Amino acid sequence: MYAPADCQPLLSIVVPAYNEEATLPEIVARLLAVPNAGEIIIVDDCSTDGTPAIADRLAVEHPTIKVAHHPRNMGKTKALKTGFSLTTGQIVIVQDADLEYDPAEIGDVIAPIVEGYADVVYGSRFLVRKASRVLYFYHYLGNKALTFLSNLCTNINMTDVETCYKAFRGEIIRNMTIISSGFGFEIEVTAKVAKLGVAIYEVPISYHGRTYEEGKKIGMKDGIMALWYILRFNFVCSLEDSFRTLPEAGSAQRAARQKKR
Repeated sequence: MYAPADCQPLLSIVVPAYNEEATLPEIVARLLAVPNAGEIIIVDDCSTDGTPAIADRLAVEHPTIKVAHHPRNMGKTKALKTGFSLTTGQIVIVQDADLEYDPAEIGDVIAPIVEGYADVVYGSRFLVRKASRVLYFYHYLGNKALTFLSNLCTNINMTDVETCYKAFRGEIIRNMTIISSGFGFEIEVTAKVAKLGVAIYEVPISYHGRTYEEGKKIGMKDGIMALWYILRFNFVCSLEDSFRTLPEAGSAQRAARQKKR
């Protein structure tokens, strides 16, 4: 089981943000209320609205907040990569800067890691559905199709690979070599943790989705790229290419499997 250490916070929360001035203050206020949130890392992806100034102000007001600014727009995956490199927590979780995911549920998402059962946890919008805004049917079909194809290649039975809420033991995500772009992170990280052979759990979460008019950014092009990423990271990228240093639990489990052969 995990316990906060004097020099290492239990939980690091990475918040990629692009033009989220309308929601960033509220989402950060909710994150500050999350128990054991030792650090909140906001990565401004060269926003053109008031997001950079808001992030800087919040960092001045709250010592647990760190801010990084990209000099140009590089996409969500690069923003996450920047954020992960700045984390120090025993557990790291992703939080979008909009209001689609409720920080009050972060405790539920990380619980299997805290209790010692899991190395990685996904918050699923489709596993024993909780409160969920009814939106685009085609997005639902696309999400299910990508999850199915990902599962077919990884041989793990996920219900929602495209979810924002992904929590990791810190050493897993900090050692991962992330090379995709745009929204490719979801597929890339799923393939790489599957190769590692760690314990992956899912927990049900709520989802308060946005329309495109309200600021939703993912589109059909991202779905097409996801198909390529499924093939690339499952069949072209090896385990050794996926991590700079193999996390201890993954290495131990891999060694145990090799002994059984």
